[in-house]
Amino acid sequence: MQSSPDQAKSSTDDGEVVLALGNMRVTRGAYRARVARAATVLAGLGVQKGDCIGIALRNRPQFFELLAAATLLGAKAIPVAWRLKQEEVRYLVEDSGAKTVFYDTDSAAQMTGISGMSLDAYETLISQAEPIAMADGDEYRFAFELYSSGTTGRPKAVERELPILIGEKQPDSRKPGFLDPLGVAGPGEVHMLCGPLYHSQPIGYATYALAAGHSVVMMEGSFDAETCLRTIERERVTWITCVPTHFVRILALPEEIRRRYDLSSLKVVLHSASPCPPDVKRAMIDLFPADSVWEIYGGTEGPMTMISPQEWLKKPGSVGRGFPKGAKLYVLDAEGQELPPRAVGLIYSKALMKFRYRGVPELDAQTWRGDLFTLGDMGYVDEDGYLFVTDRMKDMIITGGANVYPAEVEAVLFNHPAVADVAVIGVPDPQWGERVKAIVETRAKASADDIMSFCREHLAHYKCPTSVEFVERLPRDPNGKVRKRELREVHWAQAGRAV
Repeated sequence: MQSSPDQAKSSTDDGEVVLALGNMRVTRGAYRARVARAATVLAGLGVQKGDCIGIALRNRPQFFELLAAATLLGAKAIPVAWRLKQEEVRYLVEDSGAKTVFYDTDSAAQMTGISGMSLDAYETLISQAEPIAMADGDEYRFAFELYSSGTTGRPKAVERELPILIGEKQPDSRKPGFLDPLGVAGPGEVHMLCGPLYHSQPIGYATYALAAGHSVVMMEGSFDAETCLRTIERERVTWITCVPTHFVRILALPEEIRRRYDLSSLKVVLHSASPCPPDVKRAMIDLFPADSVWEIYGGTEGPMTMISPQEWLKKPGSVGRGFPKGAKLYVLDAEGQELPPRAVGLIYSKALMKFRYRGVPELDAQTWRGDLFTLGDMGYVDEDGYLFVTDRMKDMIITGGANVYPAEVEAVLFNHPAVADVAVIGVPDPQWGERVKAIVETRAKASADDIMSFCREHLAHYKCPTSVEFVERLPRDPNGKVRKRELREVHWAQAGRAV
């Protein structure tokens, strides 16, 4: 790949850096040339319109060029997590119909018996390939299909009327709508992704950034908080996408390290994917430049809300109002009737594009009510239309007839100085039906009594854990979500019931 020691400012300059990873720099000209040759490689492998390829790579420039090259041929791509086991990779390949999977050393062991090509073999072919003809902007068009979390079984393909197509040639297509209120819609911005590209959040925002004429800076490997801050300073990053876990790790740094780096280039710190404890968010608002911490609430299926830092400070704990601006949120009861403000129910919104779960009609039926869809989350809207998420419906604990929402309990326990991570679940109880249990990763020594007493200081006692289990690490799926089903099964296996 071509390297360049500096970063130009014009988004139309072929010498401008478009992708950066550590000391690697890829210019716009080099990237365009590689996409044109990558399309030739894919065509030589028999990839054509309507086909699918898999990309099982760590964060690296080849991820984007393969995605763009597939799109150029009328095909699509699915990201494949390099952390998956062989059986999981095989399922994704078979379910998606991927003709081949491109993989690196981190995913090579999982590729046995699966049609694929190593990164080294790909580099050999692309160095010999002739470029195909491309129209202006073709290198920034990306068609991909994503899978929803596997916490309720196998991952499920989220099929839309068309695959997600970023950068399509339409009026103002290089200015995606969600960037407008953030103030980073124009070309020349520098976006940094903190998570792995197989996750819907990083791949979605990064491809939007490229389509908008931005440069994209990638972090590689496991997230390191100080490396993140150092990279923001070095690359003069203007907007980043995070999850709350990244915030927690940044805040765990000694203050002298957090304050060591110049973060003044940042205009937007956008977080999504999971709830953020209010105290963590307040601390990040204090650490990052003023008015930079925004939040989008939604899922692989689509966004539902957005909230600015100014709004959040007025409505702490809210995830905002309907997205796009003006969209209405619906909180419905079990019969589908709309609930009044502050009444907890299932959250619905209108989808930007109709979708379905491939091969799972029963899940479609659970998701849609007419043209409204739900992510399965419980919550309420206040009198001003701001949404507050209480928990996922399936995570709700009913103890003695009272509803307990684990997200609320977890948000409190995250404030305990010894708690690094926590999952709250319901376990069977012969008297109460269920009782609340906390499973905790610690960062310092603590006892079960310490954890339970702390919770009781902040919540009604019926919401608090009656038992605490300490573990070295909570089980997580490739998207970083805790496998609560796995935690529950240990306790419910002998109960003769599931709830």
